[in-house]
Amino acid sequence: MHSSDANDAQRPSQASPSQASRSQDSLVASADSGGSHPKGNESLSPVDGGRWRPVSPDELLRKKPTNDDDRNAEVDRPKVTLQRRQELEQHLKSSPTDVKAFLELAGIYRSEQRPLEAKRLLTQAAQIFPDNETVKWELEEAILARSLQQLREVSDLVSRLKSADAERELDRSRSDWACRRIDVCRARLQRDPSLVHLHIALAEALYDAGIFEDAFERAGEVLDNDELSPTAHLLRGRCLLATGKDLQAMSELRAATMRRSVPSPARIRLIGAKLLCETAKRLGLDLTLKQYQQQLAKAENDSKKSDG
Repeated sequence: MHSSDANDAQRPSQASPSQASRSQDSLVASADSGGSHPKGNESLSPVDGGRWRPVSPDELLRKKPTNDDDRNAEVDRPKVTLQRRQELEQHLKSSPTDVKAFLELAGIYRSEQRPLEAKRLLTQAAQIFPDNETVKWELEEAILARSLQQLREVSDLVSRLKSADAERELDRSRSDWACRRIDVCRARLQRDPSLVHLHIALAEALYDAGIFEDAFERAGEVLDNDELSPTAHLLRGRCLLATGKDLQAMSELRAATMRRSVPSPARIRLIGAKLLCETAKRLGLDLTLKQYQQQLAKAENDSKKSDG
């Protein structure tokens, strides 16, 4: 325990320690940082048919064409895609062992925002080619894309209806999204343990599923990795906050926010400093609150510079 926190914790406080609620700040943990799929399309976002990773809100928005050539391309592309899709569908009826055709057709379904069709097709392909790593990977992508699509659809429904039934469906969709990520990350790590960045993606999914102890342990797998350890410490701190272990959480948050040997990214320091300030204020740790507020101000300034 930090010495000033320990001393300050003995002082009477108006705020009683309570189980912390989960922060609204999203954890910065991308399953796309490091590792690669043998034939992954790095240029596409997950919602456009690319390999899976946590997506940003900007990626969920369709950008309008910026010039006439782009507009013409947007008009012509559906016609070409439709023709090719029909050709592949007919081809697979007569040649059901053409793995390249399976993968191409699944990619078209994904580009058409039809991940359920891609999942169905790739499930069939996986039965025919059980040892094909690309088929396994793309099937997992389709499963994740379908779960994310359902979550987006239900979120939109809740924003319009605001009913208890819709809220329950949203909770179910969030749970499904977390569970699908857990399944995929575990499967990929089992096949290729070198994909160490997936430990963070898995820990984040476990956190979202409310499995805080497992998330804490999983994040601990990469504490010796300089690139991933700031996110790991931040996630471990949030897990401890979620289980009411506030003082232990502050130790992890300090490691994410205030370490000097390898400075954390500005975004990580910003989230960690906010949580430190909130926790210190709630526990009445006035002696260290000012120190954390200084760290928060510095992190906010650094974050603005990095965004600019």
